[in-house]
Amino acid sequence: MDAIRPATSPPDPTLARPTLAEEALEALDAATRAIAEILDLEAVLQVIVERVRGLVDARYAALGIADAHGRLERFITVGLSPEVRAAIGPLPVGHGLLGVIIREGLTLRIPDISEHRDSYGFPPHHPPMTSLLGVPITVGGRAVGDLYLTDKQGAAEFSATDQRIVELFARHAGIAIENARLHDRLAALRVVAERDRIGRDLHDGVIQGLYAVSLSLEEVTDLVDDGKPTDAVARVDTAIDAIHRSIGEIRGFISGLRPGLQDSDLVGGIVTLADDLRLSSTIDVETDLTARTAMVAALAPEARGELLHLVREALSNTARHSRASRAWIVLRGDDDELVLEICDNGVGFDPMAPRRDGHHGLVNLHQRASAAGGRFELDTMPGTGTRIVVHVPVPEGEPDQ
Repeated sequence: MDAIRPATSPPDPTLARPTLAEEALEALDAATRAIAEILDLEAVLQVIVERVRGLVDARYAALGIADAHGRLERFITVGLSPEVRAAIGPLPVGHGLLGVIIREGLTLRIPDISEHRDSYGFPPHHPPMTSLLGVPITVGGRAVGDLYLTDKQGAAEFSATDQRIVELFARHAGIAIENARLHDRLAALRVVAERDRIGRDLHDGVIQGLYAVSLSLEEVTDLVDDGKPTDAVARVDTAIDAIHRSIGEIRGFISGLRPGLQDSDLVGGIVTLADDLRLSSTIDVETDLTARTAMVAALAPEARGELLHLVREALSNTARHSRASRAWIVLRGDDDELVLEICDNGVGFDPMAPRRDGHHGLVNLHQRASAAGGRFELDTMPGTGTRIVVHVPVPEGEPDQ
């Protein structure tokens, strides 16, 4: 006799949902908490299938992800040894009972797989399996995967209580999967945004500088032909100096991309950036990082990362354009906000003057400050140096130290 238990079917009076025992609720709570803390998609899928097997004492468990055509594109299992998995061969494509759960989006609870009319049979070398509990994973009415549990241990089949537990867990699993996917998308977007920013910065500085060098060298042959070898030599020497500066700028970009500047260690990152500027230029850099640790830690990691990149870009501008001999970086706490200052004693500039085409330096700094939740201020004019200030509110609840 077929025993199909659709999750959305009218309640069966002979199948009253039992109250979950306290032990089962505690296990369910622990399992949902475990998957909620994981933002890596591969990891969360593996933990979901491992946790659901333990919740109902299944010998085997699997999580299937189907494509838009209902074919399984991923199938994660637990309970099968690597040798058995290899012997079974290719992943299932969604025939038989697996396909029923995928297409209909309903729960199946079956005492004997082989006796069901939709059973497709197992491939060679597949271990025998008898009882089945299949539960779809949905979010907002949209299918994101399916859970398959087979061979209830200690009983002939999965119970109504088992079904209820897995259905509850599936709701949390769907949210965890979507959160992990969203985190992956955001990470990809951050990579694209950072790549675009690097491209703009390279265009503003290194690429334009090298293009100017190439134009100056085009005239060297004409200078030699016109009997002006001294001018030609001077032109080449100037080009060599410009190329060396470009090499220094490229090294600065590479230094800013190293892993140590990608995390949220704002204070440590500022110290490193200051050291880099001292080593790569003749600028004497002073730091005053007196902000309380708790205030810095109260900022979101993303905000700390944006501020760190803002410091890197500001110092890069100082090295390239300011002709300064000294620079200062200050990070202090002021009532309920962090104040970040980057100053130099260089030549300054007119912030109201039209920027040359393609120059994005100030735009980048404004965007970084805004992304960190801060307010950007610029104080400069020709001959007076440059002072950048960012005010970032500290979230409420920052502990007093």
